[in-house]
Amino acid sequence: MTSTTRSFSDRELDGINAVRRDVAALHAELVRYNLVVWTGGNVSGRVPGQDLFVIKPSGVDYDELTPENQILCDLDGNVLEGTPGSERSPSSDTAAHAYVYRNMPRVGGVVHTHSTYATAWAARGESIPCVITAMADEFGGEIPVGPFAIIGDDSIGRGIVETLTGHRSRAVLMQNHGPFTIGKDARDAVKAAVMLEDVARTIHISRQLGDPLPIEQRHIESLFDRYQNVYGQPTPVRTGAAQ
Repeated sequence: MTSTTRSFSDRELDGINAVRRDVAALHAELVRYNLVVWTGGNVSGRVPGQDLFVIKPSGVDYDELTPENQILCDLDGNVLEGTPGSERSPSSDTAAHAYVYRNMPRVGGVVHTHSTYATAWAARGESIPCVITAMADEFGGEIPVGPFAIIGDDSIGRGIVETLTGHRSRAVLMQNHGPFTIGKDARDAVKAAVMLEDVARTIHISRQLGDPLPIEQRHIESLFDRYQNVYGQPTPVRTGAAQ
């Protein structure tokens, strides 16, 4: 990685700082849901309206992560010199995250963990079959396996993009490595990581009891559509000044 300089307007800084706060706080969710150990794993978030993203520093304890030590990068993975955190080295997965953001413009967040059950499936190089309704809801089908790739350059990012392009899943199991998830923003990508580990564990346990029963594709389609478009609270529609 290299460093580059750039000046920002107050409005741009507000957007950057909002993502810094979100990304720093979301790392605590990885710990909360037992998705990481020691300093492994990372969350990043795209800065809306700017060709930038924020990612954690490499090898820093989760308890020490703050908005100020999150690292601002451009979409080539270069650290923005002179910004808070720029004196530190970014996550070793920065090139992978950058490649995803460059090539999947609708992605606003990327997460990587070594969560136990999902990584166990990755070690087998086996996709997770869609055999429970929660998985149909969240992922719309199986969790696919991506190719083996060495950490450090954009090889992992290439594997993520190649595997998930045209696929409804927001998660990929990189072979012999572990899961990566994407989302509309960093929070959405963290949610996908949490849900991935949950279904990976449940389906693993199910297979110890016998062969899981498949769900018909038409039911998967129906479940995915309902969850993505109907589930939850409706977004309030603003019709003018408050009455």
